Amino acid sequence: MEVKLAELPAVIGRYLLMIQLTDLLDIAIMIFVLYKVLMLVQSTKAASLLKGLFVFLGALMFSNVFQLHGVNYIMSSMVEWGVLALIILFQPEIRRILEQMGSKRFMAFFAHTEAGNVMEQTIGQTVLACTEMSQSRTGALIVFEREILLDDMVRSGTVLDASVSSELLKNIFFVKAPMHDGAVIVRSGRVLGAGCMLPLSKNVNLSRDLGMRHRAGIGMSENSDAVVVIVSEETGSISVAIGGMLKRHLKPETLENLLRNELLPQESGDEDKQKFSLMSLMGLLTARKNGGSGDEE
Repeated sequence: MEVKLAELPAVIGRYLLMIQLTDLLDIAIMIFVLYKVLMLVQSTKAASLLKGLFVFLGALMFSNVFQLHGVNYIMSSMVEWGVLALIILFQPEIRRILEQMGSKRFMAFFAHTEAGNVMEQTIGQTVLACTEMSQSRTGALIVFEREILLDDMVRSGTVLDASVSSELLKNIFFVKAPMHDGAVIVRSGRVLGAGCMLPLSKNVNLSRDLGMRHRAGIGMSENSDAVVVIVSEETGSISVAIGGMLKRHLKPETLENLLRNELLPQESGDEDKQKFSLMSLMGLLTARKNGGSGDEE
């Protein structure tokens, strides 16, 4: 049945009236799943696995079109186990998504004002401490917990419960202090633990110039949504690791802006902060390519 151009708006209107709430929910779920799949593809491992999956599906279609019965039978049998195989292959990424879904996001929603005031002070004290430790070339590793809880990491060190202050951070990372080699973990503006052990990054593309402190910081950001601040003991350079990507050679004001953007609650109408967030994430993404040019331990 042909539809005249003049009748097109009316036809579209009738179809729109047929859309139900369940249809909108169905579309929203599909968009969400597609978004998560695209997030997985950001990692090199996931991208390679998906390329291999597309090659497999292409070969399956080829065998079906050209009647390659033996190959088609074998590949069709493999498809039956495909879902289980994908779950196994993407287990780290799926685990990270489930951890984020079960995090403390909803609890934090009701405490934005108070948490924001505490984090303002925490960021200021951290920047001050990192600036002074950078000048004295004192190595430091500070982990800011966000939605994924890091209780296992806290238990690997010395459990504390203290407000973040410049003096406390400098004392912890003083070269002769017993906990200076480990990491400090901060939750909601309070130091939970010091001297904590962090997982090392398994990224084989990291520069050989990066030492254990930086590899631990990157590894922590790969395994959680934490923001990790690193001060190099060799050069005094300040770096930040987020999502497995390293932003290096930061000035104190840049560090403060980045921490404020990542750790403070975002107001719904604050377009400037949202723009800066996008710029900082893009910078962190491109910084991974430059992560190999550098110095330190």
